[in-house]
Amino acid sequence: MPRAILCVLDSFGIGGAADAARFGDAGSDTLGHIAEHCASGKGDRAGLRDGPLRLPNMDRLGLGAASKNSNGKAAPGLDFAGAPEGLWGHAEEVSNGKDTPSGHWEIAGVPVRFDWGYFPEAVPAFPDDLIAAVKDKGVIGGVLGNKHASGTVIIEELGEEHIRTGWPIYYTSADSVIQIAAHEDHFGLERLYDLCEITREIADPYNIGRVIARPFVGDSAATFQRTANRRDYSVLPPEPTLLDRLTGAGRTVYGIGKISDIFAHQGVSKVLKGAGNDQLFDKTLEAMESAGDGDLVFANFIDFDSLYGHRRDVPGYAAALEQFDTRLPDMISRLREGDLLILTADHGCDPTWKGSDHTREHIPILGVGPGVPGRAIGARKTFADIGESVAAHLQIAPGAHGTSFL
Repeated sequence: MPRAILCVLDSFGIGGAADAARFGDAGSDTLGHIAEHCASGKGDRAGLRDGPLRLPNMDRLGLGAASKNSNGKAAPGLDFAGAPEGLWGHAEEVSNGKDTPSGHWEIAGVPVRFDWGYFPEAVPAFPDDLIAAVKDKGVIGGVLGNKHASGTVIIEELGEEHIRTGWPIYYTSADSVIQIAAHEDHFGLERLYDLCEITREIADPYNIGRVIARPFVGDSAATFQRTANRRDYSVLPPEPTLLDRLTGAGRTVYGIGKISDIFAHQGVSKVLKGAGNDQLFDKTLEAMESAGDGDLVFANFIDFDSLYGHRRDVPGYAAALEQFDTRLPDMISRLREGDLLILTADHGCDPTWKGSDHTREHIPILGVGPGVPGRAIGARKTFADIGESVAAHLQIAPGAHGTSFL
């Protein structure tokens, strides 16, 4: 029986979304703009990378062709001359948001048709009654932040005051999220997790998608650093996902990185965590060695989004893509007869765009495996086509949304 490996390059959009203007993102194109900056020299950074964007392995599978099909423009540097060797195409999102849960749930066959709750770009951002309940049930004297912010910036800004007062740092973004930053030693990791569980319950009436624990270490603003002990507290998807259907059929689903958190720990059999893309790549290879017939390895590579997209770091994003592309042949070489590897994304986060939030974009779909012929799969009308293709490949019954491209 075949296996499937599904890799989400978090935020690696390829532009072209017809409804981007509704989200304030008309013209955003994560891949295209990174490639343009690299071609012009704006993507150079001494000691990190220079020159045009170099992604020969993904381009050979059809990345450049998918990008051009998505938005009508060729991405500089993606100029593979032959016919793409993989399945290639792109998909548009039908979910109401451009956030992480919406993208992943739709990939797994469950589009988000309802509206998430959000917090205004005001200070304070959170309602008084929510904070009052947090202070009461969490047994804390108060909170710091209480605004929209970048996670690294707000830790630098308020981390020392947090250590001095013992008050956790609460912040949000354009996503449906409450993020809570606290020092692992001075506040305590388990105490932070407990506070997130309390806040998760308080946030439910506001229809907030995620509460995220953001632990950090360090002695001062100059040395504060977030750790790999992040934990997401998500609401459950509104319907059974591909993951639920697989585990219900007795299959094993390996969740790499934050996959289990995104699906509220439902439908994931085994969890493998890692700090950064390289460790997550290693964990994906480890899961591939363990996975048996009919199993799914589902990985999220978070650095593209959290370290480079949100921080609007073009050279960093470009270098991370090039590093992933360099390692990709190793993953492909470990595919067994009948396996299918799919590379995709969950939304965009154009590092050349205004602000620091996600961008509404198409996502690439690249598929490869022994005996899988290269061909175009066209423009898919929903991310759910990815999940339904995995379901068809793994020979389980189709879900209610999406159509297989196999």
